Amino acid sequence: MNKNTLLTALIVSTAFLGQSCGNKENKQAAAQAQQANAPTPIGMAIATKEIVSGLITYPATVVPLQETEIRAEVSGYVTNIFVTDGAIVSKGQRLYEIDRTRYQAAYDQAKASLEIAKANLARVEKDLQRYQTLAEKDAIAKQTLDYAFTDVNNQKAQVQAAEAALTTARTNVQRSVIIAPFSGTIGISQVRNGALVSAGTSLLNTISSTNPIAVEFQVNEKDIATISKLQHNASNAQLYATLPDGARYENAGHIATIDRAVNSQTGTLKVRASFSNPNNLLRAGMNTTMNIESTSTVEEVVIPYKAIFEQLGVFNVYTVNDSSKVEVKQVTLGNKINDKVVIKSGLAGGEKIVVEGVASVRPGASVTAQQNEQKK
Repeated sequence: MNKNTLLTALIVSTAFLGQSCGNKENKQAAAQAQQANAPTPIGMAIATKEIVSGLITYPATVVPLQETEIRAEVSGYVTNIFVTDGAIVSKGQRLYEIDRTRYQAAYDQAKASLEIAKANLARVEKDLQRYQTLAEKDAIAKQTLDYAFTDVNNQKAQVQAAEAALTTARTNVQRSVIIAPFSGTIGISQVRNGALVSAGTSLLNTISSTNPIAVEFQVNEKDIATISKLQHNASNAQLYATLPDGARYENAGHIATIDRAVNSQTGTLKVRASFSNPNNLLRAGMNTTMNIESTSTVEEVVIPYKAIFEQLGVFNVYTVNDSSKVEVKQVTLGNKINDKVVIKSGLAGGEKIVVEGVASVRPGASVTAQQNEQKK
């Protein structure tokens, strides 16, 4: 084979190879274009409307409705402790006694001083009456009568001072015996017999009410309207506490108080629920879980929770219109119920939503359903 023949064959082969490559690239491009225009396979569900029962949980702490520190109101030595540590006490029951010898003596002295002051007042009042009779007959100097009026007024002041001293002495005698200000459970005593205590500073014990008892929890400011409705209409809601060991507390509660203001730093509001506590299972300071079971009074829109996606703090879902095109809708979430969630706004019942393949679709894209999942 000569050189011209070899060159011609090489040129033909190159041309044929180039044409083959070009045809292959065109086919790949066409296939990619066809694939790009093909509907994206997704899983769909229908937004349903139904009466829903949900459970909302909050971390909570048990607090007594009443609690106070018992401190000595007079100074002295503790002479009697009338209750055992941790006992249940009644309002007015004696708890501690502080040596009352000197306080009783001060009371007796104040009482005697008052009697003397009253006797002196009676004497100067009689003198004033005699001087007034003599003054009517001009048988006494006017200055003497004026002095008599002054003596009566001074003695009246002495009686008032003696009465005040007697009240103080009586109060100290009463305060030497410390009584329970309300019914509840007393803690472990901080002093023992013979201990020297000072008025206003020495802590003797702490007493707290136990039945009923409160459970406090913080709710997000977005839930205030819901909690307020539950406070005034408890028939559609049930509150119960979960104990630290996971057991459900036997008695249901009710929302007793909602705090006056939202914490501006945390965006939360304190709520207090009241529980009957006859067996003292709920103890002050215990960490529990507050559970609120609620049933809607009207049908609400419900969708699978996995259909929700978040962008910049906003919750959205993809819907499919009658043309099988994807649309994005912003929604407001309600209670989460297992694998479903209530939609408060932004979506109507009966709308088709994307639940599978959410990450692979975009607004305006054509989709085809792999299967029609209608979950209730």
